[in-house]
Amino acid sequence: MKIAIVGAGIIGVTTAWELVSDGHEVSVFERRGAAAEEASFANAGVVAPGYVTPWAAPGMRAKVLRSLLSPHGAIKLRWPLSSRDLGWMSRWQKACKLETYLANRARMQRLAFYSRTRLHEVTEARELSYERSDGYLVLLRSKREKKLVQPGLEVLRAAGSVFKEVDADEARRIEPALNADTALAGAIHLPEDEVANCRQFALLLKWEAEALGAQFHFNCDIAPLSRAEPTSISLASGSPPLRFDAVVVCAGLASASLLRPLGLRIPLAPVYGHSISAPIRESLNAPRSAVMDERYKVAISRLGQRVRVAGSAEIGGSLGTMNLAAVQTLYKVLHDWFPGAATLQSGVQQWKGARPMLPDGPPVLGASGVPGVWLNLGHGSSGWALSCGSARVLADLVGGRDAGVDLEGLGIERLGQ
Repeated sequence: MKIAIVGAGIIGVTTAWELVSDGHEVSVFERRGAAAEEASFANAGVVAPGYVTPWAAPGMRAKVLRSLLSPHGAIKLRWPLSSRDLGWMSRWQKACKLETYLANRARMQRLAFYSRTRLHEVTEARELSYERSDGYLVLLRSKREKKLVQPGLEVLRAAGSVFKEVDADEARRIEPALNADTALAGAIHLPEDEVANCRQFALLLKWEAEALGAQFHFNCDIAPLSRAEPTSISLASGSPPLRFDAVVVCAGLASASLLRPLGLRIPLAPVYGHSISAPIRESLNAPRSAVMDERYKVAISRLGQRVRVAGSAEIGGSLGTMNLAAVQTLYKVLHDWFPGAATLQSGVQQWKGARPMLPDGPPVLGASGVPGVWLNLGHGSSGWALSCGSARVLADLVGGRDAGVDLEGLGIERLGQ
């Protein structure tokens, strides 16, 4: 088949790779000048399937309110709040019911474990070399946090995650550079989880896809799809339509406007996150892999010769406005745990990205209901962790094969379309 993919983030690139590997003629259209330039650009890089859960969870509304009152709270509302944001928040609150949460959590974790397996298969088969390291350590600052995390451990057990509760001494043996002056009550160690550079992987896989014949077209802002010709692609600035047998929409937030003329209402909203990346000053003072500060929901990752600190979740505001308070929280957490690890006087990259999130959590994969139009979108903050599995699922569905994972609840019918 002749297939167009709209979007060249980690979702679009992995989808292109799987489809071209299956023998399809693939063309990818991206509005940016290179692959993985938006939400895939500077995320934390953590691949921890057991921790992939919906935002919409029981008690989450109270947590949001508490966070709003804390100067270092992980979740913030920013002005202006658009009608899209308000509508998304209304649907999000309805999805916080226990039954809905449990169903969506199971859906996301099935896909996440499948995706990690597929990530390893692709990496090994293509001998890809990118910044990565094994192990993930969740840091608990107090006895209260150790108590509060227990329900989460039941989730990990149910999901089949390999983990161990460790005391402070053992945590410091796993990550010897942890600051001895910062209180540490214990940690959760997940030895089979990992941290890996999402953007590096995307660029490498793009080259592999091109070697098999996939074509990538950059600086192409695509017009909304046409109801008359839904599998034709045109530039937003105007151009003759290019006709395909199928179109796969992987365009992050832009997916909603691309699909609207087809009668599809996709409730996507941006949940903004921040990161800082800085050169390592002294390797012995830097993390070996990745840690998560459970109190502040901030991840500190080792990516080659850099440290990346990522966190925050903001609804409202704009992509172009950096939240200085959120960035200061990242610096605070880095200093708390790894003082002196990074060179912060120069060469620091500050980044803000828009995670394309659906209100109930899981992405939407598969047929759109419009002949020839396929969907792989709405992965939110779990795009890297879900990307390889989502791409393989999409390719199998396009090829008329059964997917390698249970897809209950991952189709567009979940959204009431």
